[in-house]
Amino acid sequence: MRLQITVILTDIIHLLPDNIANQIAAGEVIQRPGSAVKELLENAVDAGADQIRLIINDAGKSLVQVIDNGKGMSETDARMAFERHATSKITNIDDLFRIRTMGFRGEALASIAAVAQVELKTKREEDHSGTYIEIENSKVVKQEPVAVNKGTSIAMKNLFFNVPARRNFLKSNTAELRHIVDEFVRVAMAFPDIFFSLQSNGQEVFHLEKGSLKQRIVQILGNSYNAKLVSVQEQTDYLNIMGFVGKPETAKKTRGDQYIFVNNRFIKSAYLHHAIMNAFADLIPKDSFPMYALFIDLDPAQLDINVHPTKQEIKFEDDKIVYAFVNSAVKHALAQFSITPTLDFDLDPNIQRLDAVSKPVSDEQRNSTASSSLYQTFSQKNQAHFIERSSNLTHWKDLYETPSVPQPAKETEVLHKDYEAEAPMLQLHQTYIVVQDNKGFLLVHQQSAHERILYERYVRAIEGRPIATQQSLFPATIELSPSDAVLLQELLPDMKELGYQLEAFGNNTFIIQGTPADVISGNEKMAIENILEQYKHFSNDLKYSRREKLLRSMCLQNAIKAGTILSAKEMQGLVADLFACEVPNATPNGKPTYMTFSREEMDKMFGR
Repeated sequence: MRLQITVILTDIIHLLPDNIANQIAAGEVIQRPGSAVKELLENAVDAGADQIRLIINDAGKSLVQVIDNGKGMSETDARMAFERHATSKITNIDDLFRIRTMGFRGEALASIAAVAQVELKTKREEDHSGTYIEIENSKVVKQEPVAVNKGTSIAMKNLFFNVPARRNFLKSNTAELRHIVDEFVRVAMAFPDIFFSLQSNGQEVFHLEKGSLKQRIVQILGNSYNAKLVSVQEQTDYLNIMGFVGKPETAKKTRGDQYIFVNNRFIKSAYLHHAIMNAFADLIPKDSFPMYALFIDLDPAQLDINVHPTKQEIKFEDDKIVYAFVNSAVKHALAQFSITPTLDFDLDPNIQRLDAVSKPVSDEQRNSTASSSLYQTFSQKNQAHFIERSSNLTHWKDLYETPSVPQPAKETEVLHKDYEAEAPMLQLHQTYIVVQDNKGFLLVHQQSAHERILYERYVRAIEGRPIATQQSLFPATIELSPSDAVLLQELLPDMKELGYQLEAFGNNTFIIQGTPADVISGNEKMAIENILEQYKHFSNDLKYSRREKLLRSMCLQNAIKAGTILSAKEMQGLVADLFACEVPNATPNGKPTYMTFSREEMDKMFGR
């Protein structure tokens, strides 16, 4: 008897419930509290507000609230605003190519409502009362009239309360606050005619009064730019460019103070960044970045801003034309303000402190020099082929001879013992140290060597052997930009282990109570500012922890730089410290600290 089995196939494709679909869509738009800040601020701008206040608690995880005095919404509009793809900006497909407002796709509020608890209060000027709506998990749980001023207040509470897995991926409060500050600054920079404020945990971080673009840039980036901005103005039939670039001396090692706006929308464009960098090519070091805040205004039909959910990436109809105009506008501005490449005749500070430079030449020294045969050889005509040999150089070989020492098994032990024997050392180009040993010689890069020495010293400090702090007799204060102040606040505990004693003093100001012993008195502010700049240089490198970024930043900032003159004792100490390190042959970044040259290799080079 044969048994028959019948398999009943059922349909397996079905529509997602609205709340799940909204949560998936929200993942593209609302990635962190800063994403919600961007969307809510842009909506407030579109509402015609001239006063916008941002209030956050717990780095936006528990509260993000935006209050504006814009035109407000009717009861029906307030309810509709939280529906997916609900927008007042687009009625037909052609409107998509004439967009000049900030938000337009109708995804922001729906996405926020899908992953947070939302409270909305809004009122139009002509209405007697406003509307209060409370939404949770995309569902309206409460709606009623409310007494409220004209405008809109929207509060996003407990972000990702219903998606705990995504909440776990949020960074520390300080890191998330930095993202919020970045988004706030990008919107506030674009609209200097609007008052903006940012309050975090009850403390005001930004208070930006209405003013000109230059005033807004100085308010945000700091007074150091007040007299160091170059105006960029270029008007053509195709596009208009206006804004400011920093003078070459303001260039930094990081690219934080750089803003490009297209039709008042902040964008990221490596292509246009290259156009600006090319304009600065002969004015700043290759590893430096200029400050710029440039606004490009052109027909919306010439670009597509709908290529990414965050709208920070756009496509131009003709990239090459925009590139050429931006490059030309910046070059023209720099030329107009007489900022052109010049020969740098400034002496190194270390050179200026030498006796030969700082002290006047005595008559005795002048007469002695003038009577020498070498001076006469160069001062008289037709003497180039008659330079005499100096009898003082007959024992030149003695400079490079070293006493022989026993040969230990390990190379580093050999080198270390040779240096303990005080091998002759010579500094080349104020950058390299030549050290002879029995097998040949070493070429040590003084900055790379010092980076390795400092790194291992800082690691030991972090691991429980703190570096001694040198107390400041007259504590200095340092005022930072709001974003840098947030960053420094995050780094304070680790910096204390590394010898810095800093106290927050309010209004983005810190008191420098103490510094590591190797920080020169009077140079404390610059040292801290440079550490922050170097830290931001590492900020996008995900393979480093916050602490590791700080250690590497301090090494790069505090290491002896190329071009520094070292005494014989300083060279001896540097090389000895290098070969006392656990890893003496490379910097923390993997660059070699020294190269070896054997006698055999040198003999081969000369055919011996």
